[in-house]
Amino acid sequence: MDKLYPDAASALEGLLSDGLLIACGGFGLCGIPERLLDAVRDSGVKDLTFASNNAGIDNEGIGKLLRTRQVRKMISSYVGENKEFERQYLSGELAVEFCPQGTLAERMRAGGAGIPGFYTKTGVGTLVAEGKEGKVLEGRNGPEEFILERGIFADISLVKAWKADKTGNVVFRKTARNFNVPAATCGKVCVVEVEEIVPIESLESDMIHLPGVYVQRMIVGAPYDKKIEFRTVRKREAA
Repeated sequence: MDKLYPDAASALEGLLSDGLLIACGGFGLCGIPERLLDAVRDSGVKDLTFASNNAGIDNEGIGKLLRTRQVRKMISSYVGENKEFERQYLSGELAVEFCPQGTLAERMRAGGAGIPGFYTKTGVGTLVAEGKEGKVLEGRNGPEEFILERGIFADISLVKAWKADKTGNVVFRKTARNFNVPAATCGKVCVVEVEEIVPIESLESDMIHLPGVYVQRMIVGAPYDKKIEFRTVRKREAA
C-alpha cells in the first residue's frame, strides 16, 4: 500500500466533510501540520470540531480556520494569544470545551487504545468537573473523589513529523513531538506531513516514535518557513 501522496489536497481527498471531529498535533506553532490545515481550509468544509492543545495564533495553524469560520468547537487546553479565538468565544460564535493539558493528552491516548473513559482527580471541584460523572474511589491516599473523562475518538488525525519511511514509520524532532503522537493514534484515519521521506529500514527501531500501523496517508510538506510566536528584542540604546 502506497501511503505517500503528492500534496495535502490529494491526501485528504475523500476524507473531509462538514461536522468532522479532527485531532490535531502541535503546541503553539511547534509541530503543527501547516500544509494539511491549509488544505482543510481550502476545501471549504465547516462546522468542524478540533481537539488540539490550542488553536495556533491569529492566522496561523487552526487560527486560519477560525478566520474563515470553519470551526464550530474547540477541545483545548490553552487559548491565549489568539484574538480571533477570544472574540468568537466571548461572542458565542465558538463553543469551547476546556480540558487540562495532561487530561487532553490522556483522552487522545485513551481513544487510540480503545478506552472509552477514565477517572482522574484533575479538575475535581472546578468548572472542569461540571456535568461530568464523579465517583469516590480508593486512591493513593485513601478514598478520593475522581471525575470521568471520555476518550477522544476522532474522525481524522492531522500530524506533523520530522521524517518517515515509505511504510509510515515516523520520527518527530525534539519538542515538536508534543501532542502529535496521541493525536495520531486516536483518529480513524491518520494523515501525516513530514519534512523528509527516508529509505525503508534506514530508521532503527528505537528511533521510531509512531509505528506505521497508525499511519494511512503521508505527504512531504517541506520546505517550511520558521515562524516565531513572539519576537522579543532588546531596546536599542541611544548612540
